[in-house]
Amino acid sequence: MRTLYATFLVAGHYLGIDVLEMQEVLRGQRLTPVPLAPEVVEGLINLRGQIVPAIDLRRMLKLAAADAGQDRFSVVARSHHGPVSLQVDEIGDVVELDAAGIEPPPDNVDPAIGGLLRGVYQLKDRLLLVLDTARATEIVPSAKSAANRSNHDAKTE
Repeated sequence: MRTLYATFLVAGHYLGIDVLEMQEVLRGQRLTPVPLAPEVVEGLINLRGQIVPAIDLRRMLKLAAADAGQDRFSVVARSHHGPVSLQVDEIGDVVELDAAGIEPPPDNVDPAIGGLLRGVYQLKDRLLLVLDTARATEIVPSAKSAANRSNHDAKTE
């Protein structure tokens, strides 16, 4: 079975998600910080009136922080919590892969990172890390709770 994957770069790592899990790609979105949110939540974006949590994939994958002022993209993914923005460095192509070619993450990958991957796919010139969108967005309920706490705290002051 062949599947299409939307690809992107995060700190030089080539990642992809199933295109059916992707809603849209946005450039240079203004992020509103969320006090008390988990470290991986970079903030919230306003997507045509809908508040969407933005997850920094660099932090989630334990990679170096982006340079100050670096342009970033929001890959808006669908999750069972609603849309979630995955902050990435660059947008790649859509690639079609044979699902049978996806292998489990290597044993030497940090388990915290390997747990976020469906697997890896060896392309002609590099390795594609196939992100498990459901696992990568599990932090979202905590982010929404933090945003609600922040709004509640602001109202009670």
